[in-house]
Amino acid sequence: MDIDEYAQARPAPALRPHVAFYSGYRQRGLAPALHRGLPSPYLTLILTIDEPLVIAAHPDPAQAPGRYRSLLGGLHLTPALISHDGSQSGVQVAVRPEGCRPLLGLPAAALANLDVDAAAILGEPFVGELRERLSEAPDWPARFAALDRALTGRLRDTAAPATVTHAFHLINSGVPVAEAAARVGWSGRHLTDRFHAELGIRPKEAGRIARFDRARRAVRPGVRLADVAAAHGYADQSHLVRDFQTFAGCPPSRWLADELGPTAP
Repeated sequence: MDIDEYAQARPAPALRPHVAFYSGYRQRGLAPALHRGLPSPYLTLILTIDEPLVIAAHPDPAQAPGRYRSLLGGLHLTPALISHDGSQSGVQVAVRPEGCRPLLGLPAAALANLDVDAAAILGEPFVGELRERLSEAPDWPARFAALDRALTGRLRDTAAPATVTHAFHLINSGVPVAEAAARVGWSGRHLTDRFHAELGIRPKEAGRIARFDRARRAVRPGVRLADVAAAHGYADQSHLVRDFQTFAGCPPSRWLADELGPTAP
C-alpha cells in the first residue's frame, strides 16, 4: 500500500523562542524523487525513523554526498539535493538561529553552509535514544511530544546577542538593512560584522532568504508568478525567477514539478 503522510506542529511553549515548528513525513511505495532543501530563515535538524537521509549534493559543493541517520544543516544560500527511492520517514525541526546557543551550545555561524551528522553536535546517546523513541511512538502527536521532552531537557541558559537577534527579526520581517541598523543603533558595517559573526550570513543575504522563503510558499499550481512576485516585494516576475535560480538552482516551474510530481504543470 502506498503511504504519503505529512504532519506539522508547533513545539511546547518553552521551546517556541528557539524552535519554529516540527514537521513529520512518511512515504512508502512512491516514485523515486529528488527534493531540494531550500535556503530558509531556519537551521534544520532531521532525525530519520527508518531509512537514512541521502544527500546527493550539499549547499557546499566541497562536501561529499552522504547518508545520514540524523543531520544538522546550517543557514545556507544554495539548495541541498535529497534523493529517495520512494520510501523515507523522519521528523524535521526548524531551529531558529537564536535557538542554536541554548539548544546546540554553539552559534548559528558554526554551521553556516554546512550539513553535519547531528550526533557530532548533540551526542550519539541523545540522538540514538530520541530516534528510538520516535520509532516506537504510535503517531505524529506522540512523536512531536517526544521531541518536546527531549529538546526541553537540552535547554541551557545561554543566548545569542540580543541586538543581533533583534536585527535578524527586523530584517526577516522585511525591514531594509539600513533601517534595521538605525533601529538597533549600529552602523551598517558594524551590524554586518556582528550579524555575520553570529549567524554566518550577512544581513542582506538574510533579507533575501526571508523574502524568497515567503514567496516560494505561495508558488503553487494555478497561481500566477507575477502575482506572487508583486505580493512579496519583488520588482517583477523575472526578479522572482532569478531568486529561484539562485536559491533553488532551477526555475519555479521545475521546482514545482519536482515537489509535486507529475500532477504539477
